[in-house]
Amino acid sequence: MAKAKTVYYCQDCGYQTGKWMGRCPSCGEWNTIAEEVVSKPDDKKRGSITDSKNRQPVSIKDIGSETENRIDTRSTELNRVLGGGLVKGSLVLLGGEPGIGKSTLLLQIAMNMPGTKILYVSGEESYKQIKMRADRLGTLNEQCYLLNETLTTSIFQQIEKLKPEILIIDSIQTLYTDVLDSSPGSISQIRETAAELQRFAKSADVPVFLIGHITKEGSLAGPKVLEHMVDTVLHFEGDRHYGFRILRSVKNRFGSTSELGIFEMQSGGLREVLNPSEILLSQRNDNASGVTIAAMLEGQRPMLIETQALVTNATYGTPQRSTTGFDLRRMNMLLAVLEKRSGIRMGNKDVFLNIAGGIRVDDPAIDLAVVSAIISSVEDIPVPKGTCFSAEVGLSGEIRAVTRIESRISEAEKLGFEKIIISRYNMKGLQTKDFSIEVVPVMNIGELLKVLF
Repeated sequence: MAKAKTVYYCQDCGYQTGKWMGRCPSCGEWNTIAEEVVSKPDDKKRGSITDSKNRQPVSIKDIGSETENRIDTRSTELNRVLGGGLVKGSLVLLGGEPGIGKSTLLLQIAMNMPGTKILYVSGEESYKQIKMRADRLGTLNEQCYLLNETLTTSIFQQIEKLKPEILIIDSIQTLYTDVLDSSPGSISQIRETAAELQRFAKSADVPVFLIGHITKEGSLAGPKVLEHMVDTVLHFEGDRHYGFRILRSVKNRFGSTSELGIFEMQSGGLREVLNPSEILLSQRNDNASGVTIAAMLEGQRPMLIETQALVTNATYGTPQRSTTGFDLRRMNMLLAVLEKRSGIRMGNKDVFLNIAGGIRVDDPAIDLAVVSAIISSVEDIPVPKGTCFSAEVGLSGEIRAVTRIESRISEAEKLGFEKIIISRYNMKGLQTKDFSIEVVPVMNIGELLKVLF
């Protein structure tokens, strides 16, 4: 019997070394080097040069350039995030916190695709548990087959018999291959099983969904090379105390990474939110100070979202700064701009900022709404009813232009707003006569104060 080989891997980046180290020389993290026992696979398992002797190089001019036919997942939100549908032979990694709804989402997709042969491989749940979830969803696909297995060799044997059109793995951390001696979920096992699934997806032209666990820091568990191996990386996120779930694309070789899908968790599964603006604005109070509406953009989708700010005198000496759904460092920058350019003293005040609905926002066009909400809370004067904002705020207090302003204005007009405040630099080439909503341009924070109050 061949002697087992001991290798040390970095749990964060997958760096390999022959001895233990306190600090990883690749990513610089401390105490991430872990020992793993692996066995050297023979040539039959690993694959030799003779396996690919029939493959020949092809000239790029001989390759057809016709568009790829995508598989319709019957989910408008998932299709949008994937770039128009599921590409044959693609490897899609879906990550998210425990209990956020990853398994529910993929099982619901499998149940909503009648006539498509799907193999759902679960290493975490029994047949009865999956069947109970499927009954709760309310739809059944007779062509969806379940398999409780974690050994990749057995999984590929069943795939050879069934020949599914879509493969779902729940989850990649539970799989293991007998090529290695390490336990399931280890760095080497995740890397090797993902490589086997990648070879299968490309050779059989079958799309594969992988569910992945995440660490307490929010990153995908396993080596960083896992994200490089797959074609698409999706993050399913949201506050567990809210019903909304956000599906984001972090990496996509077949589409844009700026698209966003929104779902609402209900007792019967996940419901697609086709018009999130109406839901996110349904509970706002028009007479309260510190509340503004921002016209933001997620990918190609314009959205209106409520921004809430509360500014009070600091009671315990050191002012508190807290944000939910917004970058804390950016809020601190906006507070410094307010104090420097408008004379509003913020050094002795507590500031709390909340993006309603539990959604995290990265669009810089929300800056103007945040500044207006803070000013409104400081002065305790409500923002005029029917007003929304869409502009970026610079360090010198200038109001900067944002992209696709026409889409933002159209969304605000559709939802019945009477006025939208934008940057004066966005007015170049903008046909305001095409909109019934009043477009108010401002150049700096001083002009904003005159318009609002």
